[in-house]
Amino acid sequence: MANEEGNRLMFIKLGYNIALGLPVPTTIVYVLRVHPSRTADLVSGENFRIEPSLPVEEYLDGFGNRCGRVNAPAGIIRFTNDAVIRDSGEPDRWIPTEPQNDTTSLPLNTLAFVLPSRYCEVDSELLDFAWSTFGSTPPGWQRIQAICDFVHQHIRFDYMQARANRTALETFRERVGVCRDFTHLAVTLCRCLNFPARYVTGYLGDIGVVPSPDPMDFSAWFEVFLGNQWYAFDARHNARRIGRVPIGRGRDAGDVPITMAFGKHTLEHFQVVTEQVES
Repeated sequence: MANEEGNRLMFIKLGYNIALGLPVPTTIVYVLRVHPSRTADLVSGENFRIEPSLPVEEYLDGFGNRCGRVNAPAGIIRFTNDAVIRDSGEPDRWIPTEPQNDTTSLPLNTLAFVLPSRYCEVDSELLDFAWSTFGSTPPGWQRIQAICDFVHQHIRFDYMQARANRTALETFRERVGVCRDFTHLAVTLCRCLNFPARYVTGYLGDIGVVPSPDPMDFSAWFEVFLGNQWYAFDARHNARRIGRVPIGRGRDAGDVPITMAFGKHTLEHFQVVTEQVES
């Protein structure tokens, strides 16, 4: 099957099995469904389940993410999902001539993504660093790529050094982290230079690249508003990739928690599947 540009469409199997241990009854908010911008590409919908079966209140948050709230009893609560989604099979768009918007003409709904947020301290030493380091690069796409090159080289990826509360400034100083840390630092540097930049979490499998030896996980990347649309960038891999499927978009990771338990809990099981399959 081919699309209008002659590229072969592909099918990607998505899913997860996540279990939390709750010592007492606990409310959980989750962002675990495919983002509404991609639901039309699902082959037959998502087979999303919660065990034990519990009433769920689903809603769209202020960023357009599909979220849910569940009030769980003490014990093990498990979230599972499996789905197949159509994808163009094309790598991330690459338009190096795309210019930067002046702040006077940015759409109003992008302005929140230029401001500081929980993990992205635009109003910090990173502001002066961004302008002194990248201010002489051509504004627009090339400046964002320079930021990705810097972050990719500056940070050492290490799963064992993951920390849920590490901010962009701390990542800059510590020079270690995981994909969310790469993303937070890149987003912050973009905002320091007046680019609207938003955090994205979702699926990204090893399609078209050498498979990683690490267990599959959700991924984090970011999008920047240039011209009249949002474009995907990835400081962690610093390469055009195939098969990104967003789950949530926000100002930073605090806006798109995979699961947020309002009480003590332990992670009992975590498995993510993202792989190309035959139609």
